[in-house]
Amino acid sequence: MPLLDHFRPPLSERYPADSLHSNWATRIADNLNQHWLSERFRAAENTHLGATPEIDIATYESPEPQTRRFDINGNGAIAVAPAIWTAPAPLATIAMTYPDTFEVEIRAATGWHTLLAVIELVSEGNKDRLASRQAFAAKSVAYLQRGVSVALIDIVTVRHANLHHEILDMLGAGPDLRMPAEPQQYAASYRPTMRGEKPEADIWSVPFGVGDELPTMPLRLKGDLFVPVEFEATYMEACRKRRLI
Repeated sequence: MPLLDHFRPPLSERYPADSLHSNWATRIADNLNQHWLSERFRAAENTHLGATPEIDIATYESPEPQTRRFDINGNGAIAVAPAIWTAPAPLATIAMTYPDTFEVEIRAATGWHTLLAVIELVSEGNKDRLASRQAFAAKSVAYLQRGVSVALIDIVTVRHANLHHEILDMLGAGPDLRMPAEPQQYAASYRPTMRGEKPEADIWSVPFGVGDELPTMPLRLKGDLFVPVEFEATYMEACRKRRLI
């Protein structure tokens, strides 16, 4: 199925692109779990806009008193709760950018804390200003530096920045790896690895445009174990579920 333009009328008036991205992340996770991941691995979507819910909630927390006395067993024995340490006033407060997140995380089933690979769906908000673009690229590079493989896809048509190029710049890659200016949509995949004593990153990239089919990209889990990220099949399923086709 050809890629549709979800960021301009008439589709942008029928269904919000962010909701499509959220649904698409679910379809990608389902596809990997059902067809490609063994019992050793699990994929799950992770989506939020801007600041994380934990940060939002923390803003409204009220500090407890520094000490609290209570009867621990109902027998008159008094215990004192640990004091809450109060931080000194900060030297300064600066603005921060928390990137939109529409991603699928692949983790080890026996140790859910072990993150192996991430699939990023680029949103309009990831590209709307320099700080957003840099935040997205920095997050992706941070994954790679931790040994986590990354695949991404960008179907945004109303912002022309190329986040793959931003990532390459942060990695210190040469200009020969940059894509042509047109088409403006693309997918990329990055595999961090060590060859001998040399840290390296293998890179795949595919440009495409509105009206084209979406590519299948490789995603490394561990060692030389890869799975395919079937962007076309999962995109079609997301569009069907939202009655866009």
